This record gives sequence, structure tokens and C-alpha cells, in this order.
Amino acid sequence: MGDNRNDDLDKGIGIKARRAIAYIVLAVISFFCLIWFYILLINATRSNGELTRGFTPIPSTYLFINWQNLLAGTLPIINGLVNSLIVSICSAALSTYFSCMTAYAIHAYDFKFRKAIFTFILAVMMIPSQVTALGFLQLVDGMGLTNSFIPLIIPSIAAPATFYYLKQYMASNLPLSIIEAARIDGSGEFRTFNTIMLPMMKPAMAVQAIFTFVSSWNNYFTPALILQDDKKKTLPILIAQLRSADFLKFDMGQVYVMIAFSIFPVVIVYLLLSKHIVQGVAVGSVKG
Repeated sequence: MGDNRNDDLDKGIGIKARRAIAYIVLAVISFFCLIWFYILLINATRSNGELTRGFTPIPSTYLFINWQNLLAGTLPIINGLVNSLIVSICSAALSTYFSCMTAYAIHAYDFKFRKAIFTFILAVMMIPSQVTALGFLQLVDGMGLTNSFIPLIIPSIAAPATFYYLKQYMASNLPLSIIEAARIDGSGEFRTFNTIMLPMMKPAMAVQAIFTFVSSWNNYFTPALILQDDKKKTLPILIAQLRSADFLKFDMGQVYVMIAFSIFPVVIVYLLLSKHIVQGVAVGSVKG
């Protein structure tokens, strides 16, 4: 009996020790992830002269002055925010919905060349966007869509990475028996997809919506090729223009304020969708 108690005590101490180590590692990782946001917010409160003298952990009093100077400049900041929101929200919605529909077709239907189509989509995922940029730009120019949001939104429907993630999620969390039961009950294919399958895919779609939103929000390469009018440019382009100002007009405080300003919509989107991510993790842990 004494040996058993000692073994249980040792196991309890071992579990507590591993848990303590895990908490310490997570705390260190969280610190290094968040410290850069703290530095960004601190620098946004400082003037250009203070920033040239080095970093200090204490906030300054130039936040509203930097913001006022930014709005008083020549760059249309509010227009850039609206443009980025339009492109990012539409891209995230279309990408997740149509990628989920494509994954559903590959998962739920048994048809010829299904594996070949799946392999082809994965092969497309390996092609960098820079390789096809010239042909894409020529196509957009030939269609008269230069300086338009359409070339930035519509191509997001074809998102191989989003499709692959949703397909793998369906394979482990969406039994085909549910689809068959819906068909037996007389449910049409679109009704089955929209009313039965989509609610079950909320956690995975929330994750991919965040990834797609952030990717589109931070995208500089493609919008810089297509958008030429300042009033239609997105925030990454305006930030690059602000950083490339000449020496007499360059103000690092304004740059930090604009970068901090551009981060808040991403944080808000994450907070709105985070509950679905937590639900997805909980479902995966229960099934595991």
C-alpha cells in the first residue's frame, strides 16, 4: 500500500511539474508575441524627434497629434480603410463559401476524375502568385478592370489552400450518413449544403475567414499593380507611400499611428469569430 501511495504521489508531482513547465513556456511565447504590439502602441504615442532618440517603455503624449497630422496629410486614410474593408470582407466571404462548396462536392459526391480534380487543385496551390502576375495583369487590363476592386475580390473564390483545409475538416467531422439522411427526407442539394452542412462547418469556416481576411488585408503586391487612384488604394499601399516620403516630410510617428490603426480591424474580426474557433477546438478534442 505504501508503494502505491508513493507512486500516486510521484505521478501527481510529475503532472504538476509538466503543467508548470507548459505554463511557463506558454507565458514566454505569449510575451514574445505581444511585446511587438506593445512597442508599436508605445511608438505611436511618440513624436518623430522622440523616436530618433531610441525606445522607451513609457508612453508619450503625441498620439492625438500624430493622428491629426496623419488625417491632415495628402493621403486619404479613411478611404483606404473603407477600401481595405470592402476587399477583405468580400474576399473572406466568397473564399470561405465557395471553397466550402467545392470541398463539399469532392467529399459528398462520387464521380469520375474526383481524385484527379483534387490533385489538380493541390497542384495549383503550389504556384506562387508572382509567377502568374504578369498574365493576370494583362487579363485585367484587357477586360478594362484596371483600378477596380473586382480583380481583387472575384479571384479569391478560387482558394486552393482554403479548399484543402475545409476538405480535410469535412473528412473528419462530416459523416456522409447525415447527407444521405437529408436526401432520404427529401432535402435538395443546395438546401442540404446551406442549412445542414454549413452550420456544422462554422468552426473551420471561421478559421479560414480569419486567415483570408488577414491575407487580403495585408496584401500589397496585387493591389499595387491594379489600383492607381489614391482614393481607391488600400491601407498597405498608403502605408508604403507614407514610409517612402522624402526626408523633409517623413514622420515616423505618423507611420506608427497608421500601422496601429490598420491592425484594429483585424483584431475586431478575430474577436468576432474567436468563439467559433474555440468551439472547433472543443469538438476536435472530444472526438479525439
